[in-house]
Amino acid sequence: MKYKTLGNTGLLVSRLCLGTMTFGEGSGIYKHIGASGQKEADGLVKAALEAGVNFFDTADVYSDGVSEEVLGQSFQNLGIARKDFVLATKVYSRMGQGRNDVGASRGHIMDAVEASLKRLQTDHIDLYQIHANDAITPVEETLRALDDLITQGKVRYIGVSNWQAWKIARSLGISERKDLARFETLQAYYSIAGRDLERELGPLLEAEKMGLLVWSPLAGGLMSGKFNRHNQKPEDSRRSEFNFPIVDMERAWDIIDVLVPIAEAHGCSPARVALAWLLSKPVVTSVIMGAKRIDQLEDNLAAVDLQLTDEDIAKLDQVSALPPEYPGWMLATQGADRLGPVDLWSKASGS
Repeated sequence: MKYKTLGNTGLLVSRLCLGTMTFGEGSGIYKHIGASGQKEADGLVKAALEAGVNFFDTADVYSDGVSEEVLGQSFQNLGIARKDFVLATKVYSRMGQGRNDVGASRGHIMDAVEASLKRLQTDHIDLYQIHANDAITPVEETLRALDDLITQGKVRYIGVSNWQAWKIARSLGISERKDLARFETLQAYYSIAGRDLERELGPLLEAEKMGLLVWSPLAGGLMSGKFNRHNQKPEDSRRSEFNFPIVDMERAWDIIDVLVPIAEAHGCSPARVALAWLLSKPVVTSVIMGAKRIDQLEDNLAAVDLQLTDEDIAKLDQVSALPPEYPGWMLATQGADRLGPVDLWSKASGS
């Protein structure tokens, strides 16, 4: 296993993180996702730890809190010392019928953290993340509440998920001016089939030394090897029933046409190549794996040791390239005298 610092901190986390959205059985979308009982979860956690994974991600909303309960119990069942794993969870989503049982207000955060600590059977959360954008709560209120949790020792680092670049930048400015704890990470969707993050979020993360935690790295299973032009809805994939995240499918088929031969040349699955492509990007801190079975987990874990050639990466970059969008194409045109006719973000990131 390889490790990287969590944003601009000294905390080391594994390049692959075990996501636990599949732990427990919930309602709504979690009927299509959650399926692992305690025994299965214990096996996945044990296999991940044995492979060197020290980073585990969950959220209070996953299966209505059951994911946190199952993960916390797994650490107890396996006898894992608290110092030997980095635990991340999230707050924002509705966790009750009350008007204030949702959001990033001080009230909801303070209630939610106590509930998460209890379910996880721990006295602190290593990375506490705001799960979504709250259009009502002032950012400063959210930051002050999180800063207080750090002072109290209940939380050690804070992060955000699914926010716009401008709002993250604004929050960092508030943290600096008010001397509040700052967001160290962004958890966001990024895959070879969905590279929109590279337009605004990627440059922001690199400039501010924030870590990127990738969710749905296989685009909801689309890059797993089960899908192709001729098999667009395999029966054994949840994406066939739950079409998420949103993907340009025609573009995806072109990517898979290139991905599969590269996987065959390396004697591995397309999923492993898709993960290795992500790990080759400097902006990525850790890629969150969401496995239901040990064999899936083992295949994903092997991605950290897969060395794609420069030619492989170039082919994958080319077929998955984002279509030009303003102001990106104008920045490249006007910036040619300074940087040359190259993609500005790629130049800045060194990729």
